[in-house]
Amino acid sequence: MVSATVTVASPSGQARLSADLVIPAGPRGAVLFAHGSGSSRLSPRNRAVAAELQRAGFATLLLDLLTEAEAREDEVTGWLRFDIGMLAGRLADAVDWLTRRPDTADLPVGLFGASTGAAAALITAGERPARVSAVVSRGGRPDLAGDALTRVRAPVLLIVGGHDETVLDLNRRAAEQLPGPHELHVVPGATHLFPEPGALEQVSEAAADWFRRHTDRGTPRYGDLGRAEEGPYA
Repeated sequence: MVSATVTVASPSGQARLSADLVIPAGPRGAVLFAHGSGSSRLSPRNRAVAAELQRAGFATLLLDLLTEAEAREDEVTGWLRFDIGMLAGRLADAVDWLTRRPDTADLPVGLFGASTGAAAALITAGERPARVSAVVSRGGRPDLAGDALTRVRAPVLLIVGGHDETVLDLNRRAAEQLPGPHELHVVPGATHLFPEPGALEQVSEAAADWFRRHTDRGTPRYGDLGRAEEGPYA
């Protein structure tokens, strides 16, 4: 694992964000993680999913979307975690950062977003259609992406716990706005953070399968793929 610093744009100039980059031998793609509200690149859930993706042959970039000072401020105010536009802008900058690195420049890019990070991932996918090949949302709030949902062409997998009823309803409504291929994967009996035995393993396996299907080199882009409202994962 390489500890990296990603420089992104911010209202006050530039922000330097901490990140952990893992590149396995012969990577088939790269997956960039956008953490949820109040979380960070140290999230044990995202790190567990990242480990599964690394075993599947993907490079992973776990990124703090807030600086240390911003994270301290957000612990008090809770405002920055819901500044979806800012988070999406930083995520797009991180996608560009991967493109500039010689060891990741040619890799197809997937985005994995949790909670509010899912909205940032979807906005970024709409803004970087030529670079982002697939998106996975875990217990996400895709509804917070607003009208940007209609600009997402990359295949999207929405993973939600079966007992996370409010978020499940929000995901179903958001899915109706996605013009590209998408599927809804409901993990039976799981709640929002997937703490139930075997639930996070299901998330990891579904995410790895989705990225294998849609971010490998040579994967057909949108227009060659069919659209699915709720696919075999539902």
